[in-house]
Amino acid sequence: MTAISTTTVAIDYPESDGKPVGETDAHRREILYIVDTLDRYFADVPDVYVSGNLMFYYEEGNPSAVVSPDVFVVKGVKKGLRRIYKLWEEGQAPCVVIEMTSRSTRLEDKGNKRALYAMLGVREYFLFDPLGEYLKPPLQGYTLVGTEYAAMIPDPDGKLLSRELGMKLYRDDTYLRLIDLETGEEVVRTDDLGPALRAAEEQARAAEEQARAEAAARRLAEEELELLRAELRRLRGEDS
Repeated sequence: MTAISTTTVAIDYPESDGKPVGETDAHRREILYIVDTLDRYFADVPDVYVSGNLMFYYEEGNPSAVVSPDVFVVKGVKKGLRRIYKLWEEGQAPCVVIEMTSRSTRLEDKGNKRALYAMLGVREYFLFDPLGEYLKPPLQGYTLVGTEYAAMIPDPDGKLLSRELGMKLYRDDTYLRLIDLETGEEVVRTDDLGPALRAAEEQARAAEEQARAEAAARRLAEEELELLRAELRRLRGEDS
């Protein structure tokens, strides 16, 4: 009788597909800065995970069932550094995916990936063409309705609403900008953080100088008031 082996063969899930990040400087910049900007924005929310260009495996036992979204946000999982993302272990698919589409990826982004993300239950899917060469308009968004995506209707000024992020997205030349719905203010991108910090420091210094000037003016007014009171007491003969 032939013995049947019960040894489990370990399945390798590679951490890289060997492909470069992005196609142009604009694509690489947007991927890196949008991931970092969203990561900072959700830093205080413990169960929101932000990543990008990470190998995302969605079928256990099948290493070929993999996709690597440029930017993705997952709600309901812990933060932390991951080498890869296994859907069956994490238990949550992304709620938002953003792809920086390019000449080499535009057909896949609008075809296979779009169908895959819909199947996985990704509720919002955005496509951004930083150079404005392949998508018309260069920023497009889709909302999952049932099992299919419906195109988002942009505002008159071209902004797209992301209910999942609590933001509006819009194109600014080759940049993707984000607006916080709660505050109505633009979320400072990581590449704009230096100038923003310098501006905040200048504003703080100006406020401090104004506070010092106001404090000095108050002290002078108090001194003058005390001199007037002393003169009034002298005239009344209260000092004799």
